[in-house]
Amino acid sequence: MKTLARSLGFGLAGLAQAASIAAPWNGRPLWWLQLISLALLAWQLAALRGRAQARPAWRSAALYGWLFSTAWLCGTFWWLFVSMHTYGGLAAPLAAVAVLALAAALALYYAAAAAFYVAFAPVRRAGAVLLFAAAWTLAELLRNSLFTGFPWGAGGYAHVDGPLSFYAPWVGVYGVGAVAAAIAALVAAVVHDQGRGKRVMALALALVLLGAPALVAAVRSAPDEATLSRGRLELALLQGNIPQDEKFIPGGGVATALQWYGEQLLRATAPLVITPETALPLLGSQLPPGYLDAIAARYANSAQTAIVGLPLGDGRVYTNTVLGFGPGRSTPYRYDKHHLVPFGEFVPGLFRWFTDMMNIPLGDFQSGGLAQRPLAWQGQRIAPNICYEDLFGDEIGANFRDESQAPTVLLNVSNIAWFGDTIAIDQHLAISRMRALEFQRPMVRATNTGATAVIDHRGRVTHALPRLTRGVLVASVEGRAGLTPYAFWVSRFGLWPLWGLALAIMAAVPLFLRRASRTAG
Repeated sequence: MKTLARSLGFGLAGLAQAASIAAPWNGRPLWWLQLISLALLAWQLAALRGRAQARPAWRSAALYGWLFSTAWLCGTFWWLFVSMHTYGGLAAPLAAVAVLALAAALALYYAAAAAFYVAFAPVRRAGAVLLFAAAWTLAELLRNSLFTGFPWGAGGYAHVDGPLSFYAPWVGVYGVGAVAAAIAALVAAVVHDQGRGKRVMALALALVLLGAPALVAAVRSAPDEATLSRGRLELALLQGNIPQDEKFIPGGGVATALQWYGEQLLRATAPLVITPETALPLLGSQLPPGYLDAIAARYANSAQTAIVGLPLGDGRVYTNTVLGFGPGRSTPYRYDKHHLVPFGEFVPGLFRWFTDMMNIPLGDFQSGGLAQRPLAWQGQRIAPNICYEDLFGDEIGANFRDESQAPTVLLNVSNIAWFGDTIAIDQHLAISRMRALEFQRPMVRATNTGATAVIDHRGRVTHALPRLTRGVLVASVEGRAGLTPYAFWVSRFGLWPLWGLALAIMAAVPLFLRRASRTAG
């Protein structure tokens, strides 16, 4: 009974971690809930180190970490069930098992982090805090990278509105997550440690990490930003709200999309007009004769540019693409999606049997190159990314290697209709907001069902359309130039500095502990 109650507690703490990314009741991130839920786990792991156990403490820690993380990840991306069952036709039990299996597999990274922490954490609190933060960060980095990566719902995304957002332009979302993990370990120490002096010290350090942004802001007379304005650009973002179960039906969603997007593209007056991902749901060769030519001619003879999402292919090779039409272009600008979605845009080896069970128009798409050139227009350099590509800040960062050619505006085009009216829309908005914070660049979002929005360089939503409505968002965006510290180092080294620091701490703390025990002996 006691074991069942404890397991339920870890599950609830994990669900709280999921809710912190985007609250189910209003879609807003809850930074304080992320710290509390992770601190609960850190507290229980710290307690394991001094408790007599029938089995080794690290095994119990692995179980605790796995239960917490499985609940967290299931609570974060449960909406995959909608895409597989509601729109893919996969039997509900199988779709539920698939979501659980994915969460349980990814949770193994965090189980290993928890086990390592309990097995090697030193008695000294500073070393234990560093080790917990390093191990947890390494687990997040592994989830970002292995098997093409699926880091949706990383803990750092809960902090786009909180005090820790201050750290984003310096260390990125995983650095923010590392600071949050250190604070969680310090809060756990306040509860767990014996001795008033130790508790006061742990609380003081946690408050320093949490309060440093406010302290820095208090001594500044104006915001100290790493980037400068490049002027404003007027734009129109198109949100077709084509239901996913109709999107690829020739007499239904296809006809509606071609008519509505075609009309909007031909009548728009904004200098830049943008459609969502695969707004035109047919291959270029399958479009009605003259359809793309009419759009190209319309923008070739105007002072406007249009960015249009559609799949391209020749029967052998397919790409998820956006094309840019405008004056002075002999051929359209082209961006091909680089980071493809497993099971949606390519089928991993040995899993063809799984995708064959669903009625989803899956294909093996070809990946575009990393750091493709941005679209230059009206003094701005606009760098597109498609769907969940904005989840990979290190890949977006590759566009900043040459500061003189770095993007001034980031653009995400998406189709989240696969997941219905779920929290996925709000979670994806938080992801885009974090990218804006990291690079101090505005992020413009054109989506099929939401969230179609303009985010400024400080991560604030300045304009947005209501979700699940058909409409056009006319707004302006301020481009930015210059490099944040994060943009500088991630463009040159990727996430390797964080990998190296986490691994160095994980190697050094146990080594120091071993040497200290030898000296004491």
